[in-house]
Amino acid sequence: MNFGTVGTGWITESFIQAAKLSGQLQLTSVYSRTKDKAKQLADTYHAPNFFTDLEEMAKSPEIQAVYIASPNSVHFEQTLLFLKNKKHVICEKPIFSTSAELAAAYQTAEENGVYLFEAIRNIHTPNFKILKDNLHLAGKLRSTILPYIQYSSRYDLFLQGEEPNIFSATYSGGALVDLGVYPLYLAVGLFGAPKQVNYFPVLLRSGVDGSGTLVLTYDDFVCTILCSKISHSELPCEIHGEKGTFILEDAAPISKITFVDNKGLERETLSVDQEEKNMVYECENIVRIIETNNDQEYQQLKSWSEIVLQITEKARKQNNIIFAAEK
Repeated sequence: MNFGTVGTGWITESFIQAAKLSGQLQLTSVYSRTKDKAKQLADTYHAPNFFTDLEEMAKSPEIQAVYIASPNSVHFEQTLLFLKNKKHVICEKPIFSTSAELAAAYQTAEENGVYLFEAIRNIHTPNFKILKDNLHLAGKLRSTILPYIQYSSRYDLFLQGEEPNIFSATYSGGALVDLGVYPLYLAVGLFGAPKQVNYFPVLLRSGVDGSGTLVLTYDDFVCTILCSKISHSELPCEIHGEKGTFILEDAAPISKITFVDNKGLERETLSVDQEEKNMVYECENIVRIIETNNDQEYQQLKSWSEIVLQITEKARKQNNIIFAAEK
C-alpha cells in the first residue's frame, strides 16, 4: 500500500522505518510546509514525491493512505482533507482535541469508504495480546498503577519563557494527552470504560498540565495513571489481583511482562522479544484490517479511541484545561 506522511519530526521517521520493516507500506510522498524539509525527508527515504501544498497531496493518486504527525491542534482539519479525498488516515496520538471532532471524522471516513486509525503503538504489540490473554491469572483485580513519567527537553525551553507546542493550549498539548494516553489506552484495552474519572494535574502558566494523576474507578478496583513531562521516573506498571501481580517494565511498548504468584511469590516471564522498531506492529495490523475489511477489529479500535478521548476530555474539563480548538 502506497502512503504519504505529514510532519517531519522524529516520530515520522520512526513510522517510516517501521513501515519499511513491515513490508506492507511503501513511502511515495512526504509533506512539509517548508520545501527544503520536504525534499530532505523525501531524499532520505527515497520517496519519489514531496509536497508543500497539502490539498495537492491529498488529491495525489500516488498515495492510498497517509500518516499524520503534525501538531495536535491541526490533526482534525488535515484528517478531514485526506478522508474527503478517499485516503485512509493513520493519525498520531492524541488523534483529536474533542469527541465531537472524532465523531465527525469517523462519519466522514464512512461516507468516503475509507478507514481512520489512531496511531498508538502499545496496543498492537504481541506483548499486549499476551497480557490481555493472561489477565485472568491475577484473579479478581484490586488495584493498578500505570506510570508514564518522562522528562521533556522542551520543558527547558518552556522554563526559558517559550511555549513549545506540547506545553501549549493553542496546540492542544499537555502531559495527559501526550504521554498519559499510553497507559490510558492500556487500561481501556484491558479493563474497558471506567465508572468514574478524576484528574489531579499540575498546571503550568500556559494553561495545560505538566504532570498529573488520573484515577479511573471500576466496580471492584481503582486504576491510577501517573503522567508527567516535567519529571522522570523508572517505576514499572503493576496490575494487582487476589491471585497474583503483573509487572510491566513500561506502558509502551510493553517490553517485558512478569507475573508474580501471590502465595509462592514465584516469578514467570510471559513476554516475548519484540522488534526494536515497535511501530511495525501497528503498521502490520492496520494494513491487514484495511485489506481484509476486518470490521470487528476496526470497531474495537474505534471504540477504544472514543473511550480514551472521552476520558481525557472529561479530565481536562474538570480542571478547566481548555484547548483553543474548543473555543
